[in-house]
Amino acid sequence: MELILKYFPNLTEDQISKFQLLERLYKDWNLKINVVSRKDIDELYLRHVLHSLAIAKIIDFKNGSEIMDVGTGGGFPGIPLAIMFPNCNFHLVDSIAKKLKVVNEVAEGLGLTNVRITHTRVEEIKETYDFIVSRAVAAMPTFVHWTKGKIAKKQKNDLKNGILYLKGGDLSEELKDYTTTRLYNISDYYDEEFFETKKIVHLPKKFKL
Repeated sequence: MELILKYFPNLTEDQISKFQLLERLYKDWNLKINVVSRKDIDELYLRHVLHSLAIAKIIDFKNGSEIMDVGTGGGFPGIPLAIMFPNCNFHLVDSIAKKLKVVNEVAEGLGLTNVRITHTRVEEIKETYDFIVSRAVAAMPTFVHWTKGKIAKKQKNDLKNGILYLKGGDLSEELKDYTTTRLYNISDYYDEEFFETKKIVHLPKKFKL
């Protein structure tokens, strides 16, 4: 929890209490349904919560923003972002029901009213969103194909509507066709070695192929 406060010192009391409760909820539920590896659950705040919140270092979502988390898995980055932005709406989507059982219980345990959880493939979703967030569920060309037509045209945030993708390593080959992509090095915001090669990829809606 100290890690979260190190980089986000201006949290409200409600946000702090939710982030504190997060670890106990995940540890309890992970014993029943394994969604986070043992090594990762011991470093939940570093590897999952803080990593998810890197998105909050590049954008301060405006109230009323609609965000879809594709392939949310155990609820990352969606759950930490929903705590950080209580006046935004988060739609967490995954095709694996077992994981969503945990996400649903965690969201309920935290009393999050701005989170909706759907068990489906993203291709089946018909709505549009200001941003689509995810943590490395597929190569970018595949992800772009899955989410085509799901980004809203109307702009309300300072950053252009589009995809915000958490990914690590060398992305030059994967992104070579996307000329308007911007990469943010997470190591510019966090000191920990874990983030050394990790990035946020912003692919705005009007990208050129």
